[in-house]
Amino acid sequence: MSLIGEERKDYILQQLNLEGKVKTYDLVEKLKVSSEMIRRYLEELEEDNKLKRVYGGAIKINVAREEPIYFKREVLFSEEKRRIGRAAASLVEDNDVVFIDDGTTTLQIIDYLLNKKNITVLTISVAGLYMLIDYNNRGLFNGEIYFIGGKIDSSQSRSSGTFAEKMVESFYADKAYISIDGMMVDKGITGFDVQRGQLARKMIERSKQTIVVTDQSKFGQMQFFKIADLKEIDLIISDISAPKEWIAPLHDKHVTWIEAK
Repeated sequence: MSLIGEERKDYILQQLNLEGKVKTYDLVEKLKVSSEMIRRYLEELEEDNKLKRVYGGAIKINVAREEPIYFKREVLFSEEKRRIGRAAASLVEDNDVVFIDDGTTTLQIIDYLLNKKNITVLTISVAGLYMLIDYNNRGLFNGEIYFIGGKIDSSQSRSSGTFAEKMVESFYADKAYISIDGMMVDKGITGFDVQRGQLARKMIERSKQTIVVTDQSKFGQMQFFKIADLKEIDLIISDISAPKEWIAPLHDKHVTWIEAK
């Protein structure tokens, strides 16, 4: 490849290191080349194990296959997560009881619950708990708050373990909002952490409706722990429309897909 081609690939990697993701249309505009050329660069970088291609671009590869610590997760796909959170919150009705896990996407839901009346939120997220307490103290949140207590994972700002699972089993909810680390049509939804995955399973079992919230970076990914098959999911909310090859299988599994605008 010419020097200019290598320079372009270096630029792509620099952006990945800074942002954690790149989008094809942004690279086309910045590098003044065709989308076909950008896809070629991304393919070559993926072959060199320097990134992971996703729909519409690429993400920084997680070589260790470990869950990123909370503050690093929070900045990835932040605008997309806000859109997803807003769309997810629009489904919450007055008087609902909802599980909200610790995902940075699910936490975006909390900001859009302030106009709901008499709702009950149950969460394993320490950050989510603080958000709800703050809104409640300022008279902005109208409802009840329950923290699903247990062993605290400081790096992820969440509770987990047997005590947390037992507490989840004490409730029935209208909706469970679940975040994930991977999703494949044939493998279902998966996560990095076993204890967190077990909690997600319990939330699914104790809810009338299960809603997965995820950005496109999780598509086609399979992580260590299987949380559930897609047939156990009622609704998926993401920042883009469902991949074309997923539409028929999702229909067969009776899963509804919402693209957050």
